Amino acid sequence: MCPDFAGGEPFLHLVGDHLYVSRLQKGCAERVVESAESESCSVSAVQATREGHLPNFGAVSGKRIHGRNDIYAIETVIEKPTPTDAEQRLIVPGLRAGYYLCFFGIHVLTPAVMEILQHQLESTPDGRLATISGALHQLAHKEKYLALEMQDYRYNVGVKYGLLNAQLALALSGEDRDEVITMLMEMLLLREHRAGERNME
Repeated sequence: MCPDFAGGEPFLHLVGDHLYVSRLQKGCAERVVESAESESCSVSAVQATREGHLPNFGAVSGKRIHGRNDIYAIETVIEKPTPTDAEQRLIVPGLRAGYYLCFFGIHVLTPAVMEILQHQLESTPDGRLATISGALHQLAHKEKYLALEMQDYRYNVGVKYGLLNAQLALALSGEDRDEVITMLMEMLLLREHRAGERNME
């Protein structure tokens, strides 16, 4: 671990096996970077996520910043919490029941997080306790750390059919959307037709 790999500057960290599709003109990462620059602190993108998906993500709790409905001051970070942990430690006022703020996979982090990770590695001989979620939890208690709630789309290419799902999502979000829909409809109709022919044999 090299604590000065970013040259002492804030850096953008994106989860490598996810693709993001913005619902706005600006890209997802661009909006997180802008928030970090305007607030002069670390910012992690989060998304309201159903309880059943908690085993897949890190999650946070925090309080909304006055005057904003999409920015939270982070208080707690837990990696892949159990429903019990979430109910006890991750309730966010204003979020509907059964939903929690889970990491979206985009972070702008200050150099302090590298210092925390370095300390974790030095404190444990095998480095097993050095985790990004653990470091982010400490960061929340060390300096200003915010969460930006996203309403955009995230696709995990590391799961079964994840890449196919992401490719379809990107195609349906592009300028060739109508052509892609027509192609998919034709493919489905052809499959139905052939299935019908087999049933008649």
